[in-house]
Amino acid sequence: MKGRVVLSGGSGFLGRSLAQPLLRDGSDVVVLTRKAGPAAGGVRFVQWDGRTLGDWGTLLDGARAVVNLTGKSVNCRYTPAARAEILSSRVDSVRVLGEAIARCTQPPGVFVQASSLAIYGNSGERICTEDSSYGTDFSADVCKQWEAAFNALDFPRMRKVVLRIGFALQRGEGALRTLERITRLFLGGTVGGGRQFISWIHLADLERMFISALERDDLSGPFNATSPAPVTNADFMRELRRALHRPWSPPAPAPLVRLGAWAMGTEAELALHGFRCVPTRFLEHGFTFQHSNLGETLRDLYAMDKRT
Repeated sequence: MKGRVVLSGGSGFLGRSLAQPLLRDGSDVVVLTRKAGPAAGGVRFVQWDGRTLGDWGTLLDGARAVVNLTGKSVNCRYTPAARAEILSSRVDSVRVLGEAIARCTQPPGVFVQASSLAIYGNSGERICTEDSSYGTDFSADVCKQWEAAFNALDFPRMRKVVLRIGFALQRGEGALRTLERITRLFLGGTVGGGRQFISWIHLADLERMFISALERDDLSGPFNATSPAPVTNADFMRELRRALHRPWSPPAPAPLVRLGAWAMGTEAELALHGFRCVPTRFLEHGFTFQHSNLGETLRDLYAMDKRT
């Protein structure tokens, strides 16, 4: 065994995916989740609420690493209650993990914290590296408080890494599942003006970034977890239509997007805002991408699609 790795909030598609290479590498994988259940596929599931200390805290003592993926989905309407939960679910999980680590006689060797490229705000044409200024909208403010809580943890023997995650691409998962569905219905046209950037990353490359963060002692601090080739929304939707063998589709102007978002119970800014980010620090540390061309990436994801 390579030691225990604790994935808090690891029941989503990213956590499920990340568990597999860890298991293959001989790690003991434990997922902290609100709905615990029997072990499956070599992964243990332990209940926590993401806010209060419990027996789960003993699993961090002597663990090789902890990875925190906890956070309420932002795919919702930003009501006052939803905004409060989006923020608290992130900040509280960091706080309580810190409290549990403080009680450890042998703290984890590394703590990898998920964050988001939304910290840079709606960046327009501006290219954002890890040194770029932050945004001022709600999503950026959440990320700033999220990372501030993480940076406040003071454990000298524990290495800390923040991964600011872009649009993770995996067939049938996450936001791509929604775009896939509307594209199959011949509605996958340009969204809004189409000039907003999408900083995307293939899930396989994102997994490798997490593994690098866990294993490489020279990695610490914030990293943009995205491919080096962000594209505009217009380009992204065109490549998705090609991958799904769909013809040109009518564009969706911003007012229609806002109406559709309201009907779907989500926020239009998720589609109308953009982030043009590059993984400068990963590239400086020699990380190589297996997927850096969007068209090839989407065609690879849907190559075995029997329905197209």
